[in-house]
Amino acid sequence: MSRKRRRSGKQGTGDKIPGAGHGADARAAEGRGKVARGRGPHPLDNWLFGLALAGIALTSYLTFTAWFGESPAYCGADSECGLVQQSRWSTLLGVPIAFWGLLTYALLARLVWRLRTRPSSWRLALTVATIGAGVSWYLTAVSVFVIEATCFYCLTSFGIANALLVLLAVRRPTHMLEHAWTNSLPVPIGSAAVIVFALFLHFSGLFDPAAGPEKPYLKALAIHLRDTGARFYGAYWCPVCQQQKALFEASADRLPYVECTPNGRNGVHNFACVANEIKDYPTWIIDGRRYTGMIPVAELASMSRFEWTADGARKE
Repeated sequence: MSRKRRRSGKQGTGDKIPGAGHGADARAAEGRGKVARGRGPHPLDNWLFGLALAGIALTSYLTFTAWFGESPAYCGADSECGLVQQSRWSTLLGVPIAFWGLLTYALLARLVWRLRTRPSSWRLALTVATIGAGVSWYLTAVSVFVIEATCFYCLTSFGIANALLVLLAVRRPTHMLEHAWTNSLPVPIGSAAVIVFALFLHFSGLFDPAAGPEKPYLKALAIHLRDTGARFYGAYWCPVCQQQKALFEASADRLPYVECTPNGRNGVHNFACVANEIKDYPTWIIDGRRYTGMIPVAELASMSRFEWTADGARKE
C-alpha cells in the first residue's frame, strides 16, 4: 500500500491538468504579436519618408538660391513671391529661413526612418513635426496679413509640414501606453508655442533691432544716401563696417554699400574700390568728399544735407 501511495503521489505531482495555463500562454502570445506588429513597417511609413524627402528637396533649392544671390524660378523681384523671399522674415540669425526648414525636414526624415523599427522615436518625431508646422503657420500668417503677398514655394512647404504632422498623428503606436495622447501632446504643443513666440519677439526687434521693423528716419536717411550718390565702401571681415551697418538697424540693406573684397580678404578687390583708391574700411564718399571710420547717423545726415521734419517729410 505504501508503494502504491508513493507511486500515485509522484504521478499526481508530475501530471498537468489538461487546459491549465493555456489562457496565460495565449495572452502572452497575443501580447508578443501586438509588439511585433507595432515594430513592423506601417503603411504610412513610406508616405512619411517621401514627404520628408520632398521637404528636403524644396528647402535645399531655396537655400541654394538664397546663398548664391539668385531668385527661385518663377519668382521675380517684382512678384509676390519675390516680396516674400526678400522680406526680413526670409532670414534668421544670418542664414536663410529655408536652411532651418532643411534641417527640420532632414531630422524628420531620420526619425521617420527609425520609426520603422523603433516605435519609441514617434514622440520626438511628433515634437519636431509640430514645431515645423507651427513655424510654418506663423510665417504663412505673416506672409498673408503683414507682407500681403504669397509665395507658392512657401505654401508648398506649408502643405508638406502639415501633412507630415497629420500622418504622424495617425501613425501613433497605439500598443505603447507611453504614447497615449495625454502623455504625448503637452511637449510638442508647448515646444512649438515657445519657439513661435520667440520668433515673434525676434522679428519684433526685441533681441536684434536689425531683424525688427524699419524705423522711418533710418529708412529715409539710407534711401537719401543711396539716391544722392553717396557710397559706403567696406569689407565683410571688417568689424567697424558691421558696426556702421548696425547703426541703421533694419534699414542696413538700403545703404549704398560696396563690398571691396568679394573674392576673399586676399583676393582681387572690387574695381570700384580700386578706382577710388579705397585703402581703409569703412570709407564714405559723400558729395565728392572722403571720410574714413565709423560715422554716427546724425553726422551722416548733416554731411549729406538730409533733413527730417516732425511729420516725417524728407527734404534734401
